[in-house]
Parts: sequence; structure tokens; C-alpha cells
Amino acid sequence: MNDFPVSVRFPIHWVDLDAYGHVNNARYLTWFEAPRIAYMIRVGLVRPDMRRLDDGLGPIIATANVDYLRPVTFPAELEAGVRVTRIGTTSITMEYAVDDVNTGVRYARGGTVLVVLRYTDHAKVPVPPDVRAAIEALEGRAFTS
Repeated sequence: MNDFPVSVRFPIHWVDLDAYGHVNNARYLTWFEAPRIAYMIRVGLVRPDMRRLDDGLGPIIATANVDYLRPVTFPAELEAGVRVTRIGTTSITMEYAVDDVNTGVRYARGGTVLVVLRYTDHAKVPVPPDVRAAIEALEGRAFTS
């Protein structure tokens, strides 16, 4: 997880399993959500109470994908990490990984594209300059649109 500036650890719960004895595929998007929200709070794109910013701006997912590399079975302790790979004019592309905390085995990887939306009129708006600067500081590099 060293390549991911934000990560979250969590155990697998029995309820996460499906009839085949492995974690249901839908859970992976929830696992991506936890570090994504932590990341967005850290760079100021959402507030810690998850309310929109004062100007009505907030993120919305435009695209999500998951590559399932191997099934996760009970018991396991996992870590999901996130990093930004691209900042566009109105979008932020994020990449995720889910690893076993004890063995380092990578179970999944994936991505999302977030769009910055003004929720009052559902218009896409440019990534705020302070959010862009915070992402660049966290990632340790500059991004070009």
C-alpha cells in the first residue's frame, strides 16, 4: 500500500460472504468507497460530516470498475488504498487496490472517475484550485489537465 497515500483497514465479516463462500462482488465497490471518502475529506472536496461544500459543490461518480484478481474468503483482514492518477478540468480519476494485511496478496484493483458537480443545478464545474493543490501535495506531484 506504499503507493497509495490514503488507505483503510477492515476485517471481513461473515455477512460479506455469498452462497459460494467468498466475498460477494458488490462489496468491493463499498471497500473502494471507504478510502475514497477519507481521501476526499483530506483534500477538502467533502466535509467530514459529508455535507456539500458551501457553494453546493460535491463529487459524484461517473464511472466505476473492478478487476477481481482472486476471491476473498473468511477470515481475512484487508486494506483498501486509493490514489489519484489524473485530474481533468471537471473530473478526478482514482485508482484502488485491496490487499490482504497479513500476506500482501492483492485481491482486487479498480478505478473511478469522479465529477465535481454543483448540486443546485446538476452542472459539472471545474475542480476547485484548492482541491487540486491539496491533491498534488498529497500525491507529491503536479497534474496537467
